[in-house]
Amino acid sequence: MTPKALKPHNNHENHEVGGGITPIRELSPFWYKRICELALLVSTIIFGLYFISRFLLNSHGSQSGLFVPEPAMWLSAVSAILSAVLLFLRRHKPSYWLGLAAFMVTSITIGTLIILTGGINSPFIALWLMVAVLSGMFGNWVLLLIFVIANAYVGYQLIFASPTLNTEAIVRMLLIAEAPIIDSFVIWHKESTNNSEKKAYQALEAQLSQVATKSEIVINSIADGVLALNAQGQIELINPAAQNLLGWPKQDAIGLDYKSVIKLVNSNGQQIVEDLSPIKQGMLSNKPATNDSLSLLTKTGKKVLVSVTVSPVSDQTRSGVIVVFRDITHEREQERQRAEFISTASHEMRTPVAAMEGYLGLAMNPQTATIDDKARSYLQKAYESTHHLGRLFQDLLTVSKAEDSRLMTRPAIIDVTNFTREIVDSLAQKAKDKSIGLVFAPGGVSGTAKHIQPAFYIHADPNQLREVFGNMIDNAIKYTRQGTVTVGIKGDDSNVEVDVTDTGIGIPPEDVSHLFQKFYRVDNSDTREIGGTGLGLYICRRLIEANNGHIGVVSTFGKGSTFTVKLPRIPNDQATNIAVQEAAQQTAQAIPLASQSQPTTAASIGAKPNAQP
Repeated sequence: MTPKALKPHNNHENHEVGGGITPIRELSPFWYKRICELALLVSTIIFGLYFISRFLLNSHGSQSGLFVPEPAMWLSAVSAILSAVLLFLRRHKPSYWLGLAAFMVTSITIGTLIILTGGINSPFIALWLMVAVLSGMFGNWVLLLIFVIANAYVGYQLIFASPTLNTEAIVRMLLIAEAPIIDSFVIWHKESTNNSEKKAYQALEAQLSQVATKSEIVINSIADGVLALNAQGQIELINPAAQNLLGWPKQDAIGLDYKSVIKLVNSNGQQIVEDLSPIKQGMLSNKPATNDSLSLLTKTGKKVLVSVTVSPVSDQTRSGVIVVFRDITHEREQERQRAEFISTASHEMRTPVAAMEGYLGLAMNPQTATIDDKARSYLQKAYESTHHLGRLFQDLLTVSKAEDSRLMTRPAIIDVTNFTREIVDSLAQKAKDKSIGLVFAPGGVSGTAKHIQPAFYIHADPNQLREVFGNMIDNAIKYTRQGTVTVGIKGDDSNVEVDVTDTGIGIPPEDVSHLFQKFYRVDNSDTREIGGTGLGLYICRRLIEANNGHIGVVSTFGKGSTFTVKLPRIPNDQATNIAVQEAAQQTAQAIPLASQSQPTTAASIGAKPNAQP
């Protein structure tokens, strides 16, 4: 593998060497440290050898193999000091020129030592190999400089200093001088010539750096709290919004287990069980998890109502999750105020609307008023509008109760088949008026046929279910121009399903996912002719969920829809026991009421009847 010691310098300066262009480059941090460490080590060894030979061995001449001349000793001292300074001052911010300075001072020291201790026969000739091999690291121009100096010295030795050398000595001298330089060129040549590959790598590195910088800017600018957890649940990232929300600074939170930092409590202020935490659920299932009914306990003990969203980093492996916290305290307060206003307004308006509806009924009653047919038609339209307004207020009250958790259920044992048949029978006339067939088919068989059908029992609020089933069947009739509305019942050991299938206008695919949202209505030419507030299906969903059930829809636009309600089934023997217990409880509650009314009844036995009508 080619050593990647250098990278192009930002100023893109060039030097011409041997007819080619060699860019001036910066040393990588790794090689900068190695060069300074090597220069410090070699200089220290030379300096140490001087003292060993001079003071321990008492050697003052070249006869000792450890003899180090004083010029080389002083140069080694300068090189050691310079290398140490450069190593510790620029350890994490390397410089090409400072690294080259350390290398050149060490090379001069080694060259002086070799020349003063025998030249080609010096015992320190091995150090020349290090200088020659590493010279190519700094570019071709440094390698060329070392080549010129080495060959100038060899030429001087052959021509002037030792002209009588034999062939073996000449070959040995040339090999020692030229071989390391050739090796250096081979080792580092690809590094300086493979510019296209390096430019592509550097462009990718710069792009990744920009992406990382932009990602960090985006994450830090998000107003919601963002935390990244690894597979072990340790915090790897926390943005400033999360730091402010949790009260944990970044340097304290990074690396901690999330349970030490993120404390979620329920509406009662009690810390939730770990298995019910959306974070734990998201990490175990590796699927998104959301919860907007919990509060976050900050480091200072403050409770903040938050919406928690947990998203897995990878869909394939459990490699961690991203947790997003959003402070919804202000939103919930606004929702509470709106709900309170709607509840108060609806409650206050329902009384006068009911009075208007009653008086209009009296006006249209032939026994209480005499009006002509034209006036009766006007009053009939006013009565229908008033009735619609009363239902709207009732729906708004139901929505307000559902959102404030004031929607109470009074469950009782219900035989689903008989219960649903009564609702179907009550809407049969409406279907007949539109010339639409209304079929009740429990178990997939028409209700008019004689057959044995299973008894499906559930434990739910009958008034709420009557509203849901009535709304589903009424909508099916309303949005069906011709054809049939079929009400079916099926079930297994665990659940009971009530299906309402029509051959009506259907629902566009883009609207299906929003159908059970508050105030949402499908907006097209077919639905504009039919009135509605968009609250009916929303209320149905909330009522079914309050009874531990689920409501869904499957629709084909232009062909029809099937609405399905799924509720938990109660076994027959268990249903009988619950019915007996509820009956006994109602009887026990009725006895005190009867005893309280007894004195009034007895006292009134001797009273004279009121003569007034």
